[in-house]
Amino acid sequence: MVLLVGTLKETEKHMNLQEKYPKLFEQLEDKEVELRHLLNVDENEEDYDSEEFEFDYEDYNFIIYIAEPVQQVLGEEKMQLLTEKLEANEIFENFMASEEDLYGVKCDLNTEEIAGLILDMVEEMV
Repeated sequence: MVLLVGTLKETEKHMNLQEKYPKLFEQLEDKEVELRHLLNVDENEEDYDSEEFEFDYEDYNFIIYIAEPVQQVLGEEKMQLLTEKLEANEIFENFMASEEDLYGVKCDLNTEEIAGLILDMVEEMV
């Protein structure tokens, strides 16, 4: 029963994504993608074991990765435009694009709010 409930919740989330972002989903090859297949927003924490400090946890409290399906839908030119829009957005106290698809940001939003903000922008651009 728990497995069935979990599956129903995942199906509901997927359907909500499709309803909320119809233009994006129309362009995706795989219509069964989940949020994590579109983009990842992770809290940035200090990692004492890592020698890679690309985004200092004090300056960038979230790391954002735009996944390949979204990159393919947008293309190189619109990915650049997305980066520019995100950088100009006043919600982000700090913004750094390490790569075309990898950003460090500092803001007061939570991971779901950041993901929604980015997907809203992507939907407008598709």
